[in-house]
Amino acid sequence: MKSKFLFPTLVFISVFFSFGQDKILMDASNSIKIDELKEKLYKYSSDEFEGRATPSKGQKLAVEYLVNHYKNLGIPSLKDDSYLQAVPLQLEIKPDISLRISDQKFLYYQDYISYANGPDKNYNSVETIFAGYGIDDENYSDYSNLDVKGKIVVALGGEPLDDNENYFINGKDKSKWSNSREEISLKRSTAKNNGALALIIIDDYLYRRYKSRFEYSDSGRGEKRMALGNDEENNFQVLLFSEKHKNFLSKNGLNLNMSFKKNVESFTADNVAAIIKGSEFPNEYVILTAHLDHVIPRNGEIYNGADDNGSGTVAMLEIAESFALAKQLGKEPKRSIVFLHVTAEERGLLGSKYYTDYEPLVPLKQTVANLNMDMMGRADPERGIRNLNYVYIIGSDILSDDLHNINLEANNFANLELDFRYNDINDPNQFYYRSDHFHFVKNNIPAIFYFSGTHEDYHQPGDTADKILYEPYSKRVKLIFHTAWGLANRDERIKLK
Repeated sequence: MKSKFLFPTLVFISVFFSFGQDKILMDASNSIKIDELKEKLYKYSSDEFEGRATPSKGQKLAVEYLVNHYKNLGIPSLKDDSYLQAVPLQLEIKPDISLRISDQKFLYYQDYISYANGPDKNYNSVETIFAGYGIDDENYSDYSNLDVKGKIVVALGGEPLDDNENYFINGKDKSKWSNSREEISLKRSTAKNNGALALIIIDDYLYRRYKSRFEYSDSGRGEKRMALGNDEENNFQVLLFSEKHKNFLSKNGLNLNMSFKKNVESFTADNVAAIIKGSEFPNEYVILTAHLDHVIPRNGEIYNGADDNGSGTVAMLEIAESFALAKQLGKEPKRSIVFLHVTAEERGLLGSKYYTDYEPLVPLKQTVANLNMDMMGRADPERGIRNLNYVYIIGSDILSDDLHNINLEANNFANLELDFRYNDINDPNQFYYRSDHFHFVKNNIPAIFYFSGTHEDYHQPGDTADKILYEPYSKRVKLIFHTAWGLANRDERIKLK
């Protein structure tokens, strides 16, 4: 027999359940406390960790600290057997190289440099072929009806303009093909995928930029340059040439003779990865990232890196603690949350590049979004001192409006000014390309980079824990927690544009 009290009872249960869920969320959010952030950050940026440079004893201590944190919270490792993902790296100096193209001999540093250190190989009378700008895009391609298999591709830097001074691909704006942080890797992969043996890029800006860096490194005055050390990364050669050789190199049918032997010192450093499994969609993943490294001591001083990136690292530890508490109180996230601390960001975003390009620990296609935390504990001097209750949001609406809206809703709990001034892929500061989220967005994974700006202590010994602005910093951490919560617990996966 049906009870006349059934409907009110169901309403009561529904309201009680909703209240209980909301209470768990607020309890988890309120567990993010200034004193805990401060305690962790003073520890993580202490002299004991020696700046956490890659590689160093201090970084190994930092990695051990992170692993112990997840163990103490009962959050398991992402890999079955370890919290650590070994990233193959190498320190590099000038290779042993000789180069002749047809009847001309070229001198290293005077005419060209080797951008990619490998493979060790002799190229004997390999034919060159000119491929315009080396672009292969749906709106414009230099490879149409061009057979480059077994040849050396020669390409110009940048991208072409039409008669109206508009770019063929994006109209008035430059595309990724001429962005200095993407161009080489895109043109490299395009030449390789079309069957070429190597790539020559003729561009004064790229040549001078990397020549200056490499010469300084090779002189012994600066640190040795660093790169990924896996075979897949180093199996295709890229040379950068001065434009003074443009007319000669643009001819087809030249014969290239080159011997190349790299000079590298191989080692590994570790990413740290933990996971809270989702209850309903365990094979969909929200990945939080922060780089765990900083820079080497100089002139006897330790560069502690409290803001860069102790602030992002500790924020993730607190967020992990909040999700662990929610699970303990009975609310598991519907989607899995991955906590990924990456190494060697300061040396070229190498830990995150290795993760996305070579060893993703969860499928990239099942990765819903990335929330990246880097330098989020101070204030940008350009804003003045009146309003410190802000955070820069970079990338939120570039790939997904859903991600943008979830972040806006999450701010109801943090009450920050969300500043979008750098939220532009063509912003001259290029922050969109300068932290670990970039390797996710290039794989079409929506991402937000949370950032409070550069300051006078950026990469200086004055970047210490006493200068962190803990009140706005704690609100920024809560914003990221609630954004992650919203991503993990919505009924549908966010949609791409």
